[in-house]
Amino acid sequence: MIVSVKNKPSITSYVKLEEQMYDNLKEDGKNTSKVSFNTMAHTPYRVRPSETVTGRLTIYFALTAFMTAVILSIVLAVVWEDQFQTYTRRGMQHMAQKIALSLGKQYSVSGGWKSTFIRSSSLTFPVPSDVGIEIVDAHGQLIYGNVPASSYARDNADHIEIIDSKSDKSNAVSEVGGPPEGDHATATADIIDNNGEYVGNVRLWAFGSETLITKSDDVFRKNSYGAILAAAVIAILLACALSYAASHVFVKPIKKITSTAAQIRNGDLTARTNLTGDDEIGRLGETFDSMASELERDIKFEHRLTSDVAHELRTPLMAMLATVEGMQDGVLPADNEHYETVAQEVRRLSRLVDAMLRLSRIENGTRALKIEKSDAVYMVKSLVSMQEQLFAERNLRLKFDDKIPEHECMIEMDSDLIREAITNIMSNAMRYTPAGGWVIVSISKSRNEVLISVRDTGIGIAKEDIPRVFARFWRSDASRGRVSGGLGIGLALTKEIIDKHNGRIAVESTLGKGTTFTLAIPCEHKAQQTA
Repeated sequence: MIVSVKNKPSITSYVKLEEQMYDNLKEDGKNTSKVSFNTMAHTPYRVRPSETVTGRLTIYFALTAFMTAVILSIVLAVVWEDQFQTYTRRGMQHMAQKIALSLGKQYSVSGGWKSTFIRSSSLTFPVPSDVGIEIVDAHGQLIYGNVPASSYARDNADHIEIIDSKSDKSNAVSEVGGPPEGDHATATADIIDNNGEYVGNVRLWAFGSETLITKSDDVFRKNSYGAILAAAVIAILLACALSYAASHVFVKPIKKITSTAAQIRNGDLTARTNLTGDDEIGRLGETFDSMASELERDIKFEHRLTSDVAHELRTPLMAMLATVEGMQDGVLPADNEHYETVAQEVRRLSRLVDAMLRLSRIENGTRALKIEKSDAVYMVKSLVSMQEQLFAERNLRLKFDDKIPEHECMIEMDSDLIREAITNIMSNAMRYTPAGGWVIVSISKSRNEVLISVRDTGIGIAKEDIPRVFARFWRSDASRGRVSGGLGIGLALTKEIIDKHNGRIAVESTLGKGTTFTLAIPCEHKAQQTA
């Protein structure tokens, strides 16, 4: 075999071509209008731990308990401390008055300040070991005190009665100084004899305190603050424990929703949370399950729709293909009859695509409703008048029954869409009613609704098939539907139109006797709320 090498490129040509390609790549890099797109790789879903919510709630509750304890401590330090000091002052004042009353009676009995009764009385004074006491006469001379004499001025030393240095009280206060300066640190009471004359004064104070708080009172105060601190610590610990438990209860339904969402994401469209309740979490679970059900329905419908559309398109396409190939092969004559067969299938495809397009626009809201007040009675009556001749050609009797006494009913509606919905039902009645049958279109009013019914004496619908009559491409008798020209999409379009008007459709049928479709349309149109 001889191979021509006449146009074989040289090595120099390959080098030049390579350099040109490199220059083109550099130019593409400088071209800012160039756009690129890469699909995202699917990465497995990683479930993050929800313990962070539990930890946060625990910290929040602990901080709340801590702040409560701090605020309580501040309140106690300001309010309770003041009340406690007032209480101890009253106690000290009461003690001073009791001693003064006793000394006044003994003074009257003795006829003056005698060292014997003072010494004997001092043993019975209800004074704790950490409380200082001094007694002065009417002239201000100190006649008794339970502190060392060195604590007083030298000019008064000869008059001071000192407790025996061997006694317990002397041992307890031997290192304590004299009375503090200032009235706020002491409690005083006048000594009055039986004649009502002032004979002296009693003064009490607490050793080592400027607020009349004894050692026992101070111990009580410290123990109270310790108890408050312990209660605060216990409250914080309990708050942490309760918040941890509460957060688990709170997080559990959220984790359930998260896991269910992950199942749906992985393709399990039947997964549900099964959460119910009147609180926010319960309503969230119910809303999520409702959304999942709608999603499952939509996805299944999408799959079914793809299959149905493919099936509906395949039938006329195969018919056209068989007819055309038959004419090409000479099996069928290329005459007007076979051309008309192909034309009919093309027209059928055109009607199917047009119906699906209208349904899609209504469902997606692309075709906005043109709501206006119209007379429903006149509209239905005119439709029946227009269809009478068509029904007569099929040997069917069509009748209009006006059940509204006023013979007029103004409602808010999109007249074009409502006419299309009624026409679809009437067409179905005509298609599936045998010759000689009746089709009765009636209109009535019930409360705030207008009821438009189409009743026929046709073949009827089986009980198990009634829930599916509004599905796309569904037919009770598929082969007959195609022969009669039905697209299987009219009732789906009708339902969508009535839904957009916030209405409803009722179906009653008896197999072999006939079917009644009733459209219930509100007299006043209310715009649908979007979530």
